[in-house]
Amino acid sequence: MSIDRERHDLHKYDKQIDATRIRLKDLDQLKVREDVFDDITLLALYKMVNRGWLSAIGGSISTGKEANVFLADRKEERVAIKIYLTRTANFQKMQDYIAGDRRFMNIGKNRRDIVFAWTRKEFSNLKRAADAGLAVPKPLVFDRNILVMEFLGENEIAYPQLRIAHIPDPKKVYAELLEAIRTLWQDAKLVHGDLSEYNILYGGGKAFLIDMGQAVPPDHPHAFTFLRRDVEQLNRFFSPLCETKELIEAMRYITGIAHLPEKAGTEQ
Repeated sequence: MSIDRERHDLHKYDKQIDATRIRLKDLDQLKVREDVFDDITLLALYKMVNRGWLSAIGGSISTGKEANVFLADRKEERVAIKIYLTRTANFQKMQDYIAGDRRFMNIGKNRRDIVFAWTRKEFSNLKRAADAGLAVPKPLVFDRNILVMEFLGENEIAYPQLRIAHIPDPKKVYAELLEAIRTLWQDAKLVHGDLSEYNILYGGGKAFLIDMGQAVPPDHPHAFTFLRRDVEQLNRFFSPLCETKELIEAMRYITGIAHLPEKAGTEQ
């Protein structure tokens, strides 16, 4: 669809906005700029409202270089919407993760195509993880650069990142996260690829894996490199808090490969 046609459709949906009662609350206060709610994003939002996928957009949950996350309503349900920034996202980084993933071959090379593919990729990865029984935000629907998913929090307040959360039993949480990475690899057939205390939420006595757009399957050419880095990051965070598993032993446990070489994942 051409940009002119999209703008024509945008104006058409604009006329329906009062009927759908979408609310963009306190945009000045949230410092939302055109690089967040550009024409492409607004058109996708209006389509979601028109189809009943969203009824209202509320306050900001998080902001970042790649995406902003907002609290939203879907009928009587609280959800989170993640909006990937079509103008400022690190499109080269996205392209590098997509390039070796056989599920996402033959996509376009321009920025918009890459961002749209990344959104679809995160939806697919979250669904795989959720289907494997992992604690992740359940993905609900996506369109273009927007992903709608389960809101993780209470009373409209999102669960904190692991780095600032109160963890009553670090040893237990560390073991649960190792088990989660193992299930992710063996059952969901994925490696997170960017796991750290910034991409784990903790609340309700449970740790949740988030931000899974970059996750790749084990047959990706850099899967072991990503896995090694994930375990290193996990050990770095927890080592001051509790005893951690030796790196290669953790990788062997996760992959189920008893004789995984010591230097697995160090190859460039």
